[in-house]
Amino acid sequence: MSPALPHGDPPPPDGRLPRSVLDRARGVPFGVYVHVPFCQTRCGYCDFNTYTATELGSGVNRGSYADTVLRELRLAADVLDDGDPFGDRIPPVSTIFFGGGTPTLLPAEHLGLIISEIGGRFGLADDVEITTEANPETVTPSYLSKLREAGFNRISLGMQSAVPKVLAVLDRTHRPGRPEAAVAEARAAGFEHVNLDLIYGAPYETDTDWQASLDAAVGAGPDHVSAYALVVEPGTALAGQVARGVVPAPDDDVLADRYVMADEALRAAGYDWYEISNWARSDAGRCRHNELYWSDANWWGLGPGAHSHVSGVRWWNVKHPVRYTALVDGGRSPAAGRETLDDEARLTERVMLGVRRREGLAVLSLPEPSRSVLPQLATWGLVDKARFEGGQVVLTQRGRLMADAVVKELLAVA
Repeated sequence: MSPALPHGDPPPPDGRLPRSVLDRARGVPFGVYVHVPFCQTRCGYCDFNTYTATELGSGVNRGSYADTVLRELRLAADVLDDGDPFGDRIPPVSTIFFGGGTPTLLPAEHLGLIISEIGGRFGLADDVEITTEANPETVTPSYLSKLREAGFNRISLGMQSAVPKVLAVLDRTHRPGRPEAAVAEARAAGFEHVNLDLIYGAPYETDTDWQASLDAAVGAGPDHVSAYALVVEPGTALAGQVARGVVPAPDDDVLADRYVMADEALRAAGYDWYEISNWARSDAGRCRHNELYWSDANWWGLGPGAHSHVSGVRWWNVKHPVRYTALVDGGRSPAAGRETLDDEARLTERVMLGVRRREGLAVLSLPEPSRSVLPQLATWGLVDKARFEGGQVVLTQRGRLMADAVVKELLAVA
């Protein structure tokens, strides 16, 4: 079961945005997210908006999914171009990210058609970053070469763990060693940037298991590693197992220890953190699409359940692929709800996202009451004292472990 969509105002059937919102978008970096909701199997911990073939039945055809996305893309271009006399309100697309689900269950040529249409409608920046997520078992050397031909230059492979018993608890179906092999194949196909995703804190995982996964990930040679604490999401199979006492819930102290292990092992291997859960060997290896989210830029999310944001207006599509397809095929916006962020909401998001990044937050960007608690946070060792004195709020390693508490302290007085 994927999480419920947020509440919001009903969007207009044609998806139109106020002219003032569109005008504020001029010159702001713009990206496109493409959601592909298909998976071969459902992992027990996953609450993403994904569906297996059995769950979808005959309601949605994978073979025609790209055509449906293209129809929403044309609607997006029409909405964003509304009344622009020069046709340059939206800058060329700087990042494209295919997520899911498993985008690589679709033919590479279909993904390439979507990229071509995005370029045709909006233009692509000269240094555009084009990423796809991938299950290591769904890619081959031939398929990876086709992805490169389609324009992809970054791939994010779901590794999660290198230990068979941990993969089994997570219901991951790839073979141990396959993610590492896929990294080599991606490099051979010409991918400039490769990420491996890891998850720590699974039931029965030991420190030794986690270290083995870190060693395997580093040994594979990606230029980017993401490591996320396991979260037991309501409605998932894992949540049911925890509730029945079949497996233990993740332990907060263990999760903190595993994070420190990851940070120290990755730093020793030449990776620097640039966001709490993300490390890269160089600035060029950072995921610029995610940085677009974190920096309050603009993006359009295509596909069922995808979220979009333009100039402080956020909206989200209907979740089920059958309903999404029916709306798009009928010439209507697939948006389920929309909200305009007020000043308080924008401050909250700026603080929440800003403190997670290595660049941190400019002290002067915070309201005066929030600034007043910064010396205490530095005294507690949660904020880097030297960076704070230089005008930036940057978390220490300890602060990263307590990021939510830091955010609460900053916002409690705002």
